[in-house]
Parts: sequence; structure tokens; C-alpha cells
Amino acid sequence: MKIYGVALLSACFIIGKIIGSYLGKLIHVNSDVGGVGFAMLLLMICSLYLRKKGRWSEPSEQGIWFWSAMYIPIIVAMAASLNVKAAASGGWVAIIAGAAVTLLGMLCVPLLSKIGKPKNQADGDH
Repeated sequence: MKIYGVALLSACFIIGKIIGSYLGKLIHVNSDVGGVGFAMLLLMICSLYLRKKGRWSEPSEQGIWFWSAMYIPIIVAMAASLNVKAAASGGWVAIIAGAAVTLLGMLCVPLLSKIGKPKNQADGDH
């Protein structure tokens, strides 16, 4: 049923926000640090586990797709704007760390795009 997918999504979101809040307190930031990211990671792990056990159905998947089409992009955008505000008020160290991680991620894109390709495609041969 779709309600199971929505329930799993809700539970993962709440647990992720709790983890993010505790992480924020641990590093002395008065904000949620990565709660939405933890929620999405937990959702992926739980859904993969349930699929492997044969307890995940197509209607449950539709419950997650329903909310991901509407709700998740809004929450991610809201969390991103809060993280930017927290980083800007945190000083130059937070801004430099954010810029460094973004640059590192951009540099990893070509390496990650080669994963899973046959050797002749990775070298440019067809």
C-alpha cells in the first residue's frame, strides 16, 4: 500500500532530523546539520533492505514517489538555504570548508562517471 511508503519516508525524515540536530549540537552549531541528507540515506538503506527481504511492494514504492515529486525538493531547498545562512554566520572557516568540498566534488565527477563503463568506452574508443 502507498501508506507504507509514506510511513517509511516520514520515519526516515524524523530520524534524520534528530540525527542532524544532535550533530549540530555536537559541533556547537545552532542548526540541523545534514538532517535531510541523513534521512535520504536512511530511506535508501531501508528500502534496499526491504527489497532484499521481499517485503517491499510496488504500491509502497509509489508512496515514496508521490512525496518525492512534491515534498522532497522543497525540503532540500529549505535545508540548503538554512545551511548557507548557518555557514555565513559561522565565519570564513565555514565558507572556505564549503567551497573546498564543493570543488572536490566537482573534481570527482569525471572519475565517478567512468565507474561501470567498459574499458573501451572509458578510453574514448568505440
